[in-house]
Amino acid sequence: DQDRTILSGTMAGTTIANAIATLQATYCRSIGVQFMHIDDQAVRIWLQERMEQTQNRLELTSEQQRRILRKLTDAVEFEAFLQKKYVGAKSFSLEGGESLIPLLDLAIEEGGQQGIDEIVLGMAHRGRLNVLANIMGKRPAEIFREFDDVDPEVNMGRGDVKYHLGYSNDWQSESGQNVHLSLSFNPSHLEFVNAVVMGRVRAKQDRRGDDTRCRGMGILIHGDAAFIGEGVVQETLNMSDLAGYRVGGILHVIVNNQLGFTTDPNDSRSSRYATDVAKMIESPIFHVNGEDPEAVAQVVKLAMAFRNKFQRDVVIDMYCYRRFGHNEGDEPRFTQPTMYETIRKRPSVRRAYLERLLKHSDISKDEADALAEQRRAWLDSELDDARSDSFKLSVNAFAGVWKGYVGGAEDNVPDVDTGISAEMASKLLNHLAHVPEGFNLNSKLKRLVAQRSDMASSQRMLDWSTAESLAFGSILLEGHRVRLTGQDSERGTFSQRHSVWHDTNTGETYTALANLSDQQAPVEIYNSPLSEAGVLGFEYGYSLDWPEGLTLWEAQFGDFVNAGQVIIDQFISSGEDKWQRLCALVMLLPHGFEGAGPEHSSARLERFLALAAEDNLQIVNATTPAQYFHVLRRQVKRNWRKPLIIMTPKSLLRSARAVSPLSDFTQGQFQRILPDPDIDPATAKRILLCSGKVYYDLLHERREIEYEDVAIIRLEQLYPLREEDLHAVLDPYPDGTHIYWVQEEPENMGAWRYLRGKFGFLMLERFPFYGICRPESASPATGSRSSHNIEQANILKTAFLPRSDI
Repeated sequence: DQDRTILSGTMAGTTIANAIATLQATYCRSIGVQFMHIDDQAVRIWLQERMEQTQNRLELTSEQQRRILRKLTDAVEFEAFLQKKYVGAKSFSLEGGESLIPLLDLAIEEGGQQGIDEIVLGMAHRGRLNVLANIMGKRPAEIFREFDDVDPEVNMGRGDVKYHLGYSNDWQSESGQNVHLSLSFNPSHLEFVNAVVMGRVRAKQDRRGDDTRCRGMGILIHGDAAFIGEGVVQETLNMSDLAGYRVGGILHVIVNNQLGFTTDPNDSRSSRYATDVAKMIESPIFHVNGEDPEAVAQVVKLAMAFRNKFQRDVVIDMYCYRRFGHNEGDEPRFTQPTMYETIRKRPSVRRAYLERLLKHSDISKDEADALAEQRRAWLDSELDDARSDSFKLSVNAFAGVWKGYVGGAEDNVPDVDTGISAEMASKLLNHLAHVPEGFNLNSKLKRLVAQRSDMASSQRMLDWSTAESLAFGSILLEGHRVRLTGQDSERGTFSQRHSVWHDTNTGETYTALANLSDQQAPVEIYNSPLSEAGVLGFEYGYSLDWPEGLTLWEAQFGDFVNAGQVIIDQFISSGEDKWQRLCALVMLLPHGFEGAGPEHSSARLERFLALAAEDNLQIVNATTPAQYFHVLRRQVKRNWRKPLIIMTPKSLLRSARAVSPLSDFTQGQFQRILPDPDIDPATAKRILLCSGKVYYDLLHERREIEYEDVAIIRLEQLYPLREEDLHAVLDPYPDGTHIYWVQEEPENMGAWRYLRGKFGFLMLERFPFYGICRPESASPATGSRSSHNIEQANILKTAFLPRSDI
């Protein structure tokens, strides 16, 4: 049958013999492609035609070949220079995977031709220094200075290793397009930078009004073991085509050296390929031999064309090898002796490509040698500069969109009034209660609308969710973007927010906050996928490139923060210290012990307090809607940018006790500590210090037993906790008055151990200081509501016992 003619399909008109030859040339040389898992036939045919028409091989001009050779030379000489000058130092060499440099070079060039003017990159350790020098344009002198480590005073207690650092620069493409490049900083939990990059790309697109997601792009460079092994990869892939997180497609590049530190593929994955997880979003996957740079160039052009056409993620799986161990101090022959014997004999990618060019192009050996010699001479001159006494590191973290914002200590930043006019408050509340004509509102929501109308006329006090909407609305009218995402955030986990209404007949939606004024800033409120680390990382990334806005992530329950701990520990809490990058992300974490069991009680306040140092976080457990309103507005009104962690309520969302009059919103500012207005300090025999929901329980208990000599003071901001604020509240009390910290959490959780460590046994050197808590426990709370009630009653009883009985 070899001579029979094919009558249909992409091979119509040719013989079976010719078809087989074409298919073997297309799919069985240096490039293998997985795309038949894509459901859309039109997409499959688009890919198939472009591959089979060219047999997956570019016809490159001599100048294009020279460019690839030049980039390979840059990569090889940089690695060789580091190995020679810094023997044994960790650099996470790219040797064996040098084709990554021409791959990125061509991707950026293609992006420029497609109209992309901003690219954010995220990558692992391997090859990072090479990418910094040969793609990002960071001076090798700066990298060498970091190797020499001659500025220890600058980095005492701060900074990061050189292969974690980020950089940004402008790239001038051959087509004349200016492309701004940003390589994101990242910790050793490498794949977690994926979500951060996506968030940054989205923010940059929004800043440009790029609703079509065409002008900004993300490139993520992965290791093979990490791509298949880390769950955050699946989380971020799942977000790729969701309305709240779409960025127009990410280019994924896997530097596949077929090892995970010392672990072989058969021990690190259950699938055939490290890329199989990407099939879930129907991305085409191009497997390419990294030792064939021209095949790499072909898949880059095809991948970039696919992304531009369909605005979907695309994966390049570049098979290569690792010349050294996981790092330069590692001995790979302990665990892969036969592989590394083969690698030892293998020529570099540049050498193999040059031998091919010498046979099939007009490039000469003398020309290639001159390229290498020029690069070595330049690196030598950069090393001389790095070691000169006059060398200065050029670091400016507060330029561009961050100009005018500050970090550092809170003491250096003045407080601001955050009240709004009574006219604005009333107007906003009425607007939030307005139902558009013809919109069929759920009958239960009509009561909410009526309540907000009463609040606008001061006939009713404001509850928590209304205070939040009032804060959002006023922030939007003042020109600050608001973005809130989280699981069920549109309605609210506790059916409290209702920011997005659904027509009961048509299902169409209406968001009152998006329809305040023609001049308002944009608002985005999205229900997120069932993801914590991915979504939290995305919002952190978004906040990095939108400092003037209010960006919030909400946990469905406070304990859900457990699954985002890497983002909190390695980005949010330490980013300023490690990378000089500020962030103003707000985290809303429902917190409170109400008999809901161990998993839905605690937002792990103690963890945030353990991370708190150098004014790196703001940790708030507010007790009134007005306080919540003011702290949200403070977050955008001050030019001080720090993450804000808020322990938000659950039962208090509807409590008649946790309400605020409209007048509390039209004046003043957030109060870090709230004194007791009902107790004369001169007559007080005891002070109960507390935070959050337990305040209302203590207040109720005091009224029940009619104690008039026990003051209840609220720490609304637990960190930073300034002694001058404590003095202002406590100075009127007599020396020796006993202070009891009262918390719902077990003794080893909550704020108690933090406060004990800070103040010891004598607060402000005047007041004996004790704690009243649940007994220390391995679990945050009991699963029995009856047991909870007994425990809570014991806490309240103990708080008012005679001193000798406590």
